[in-house]
Amino acid sequence: MAGEKVEVTVSLNTDMVESLKEWSSKYELPDISKALRVILDFVIEDGNKDEIFGKIRCSRCVGGPLGRMY
Repeated sequence: MAGEKVEVTVSLNTDMVESLKEWSSKYELPDISKALRVILDFVIEDGNKDEIFGKIRCSRCVGGPLGRMY
């Protein structure tokens, strides 16, 4: 999706940033911002929103083996 870009501030966990850096490098993207836009474009265009947002994941919360489902 081409178009005007708006700068926003997003708080991410360190491992998320590391993943974005890894994907940016692997897929020869200019930066992590582009990697995140690619992910968001997928969700908007092709993603099954119920599958993506229906199962709540929280691998960083206190609780179960990977965190808490909330």
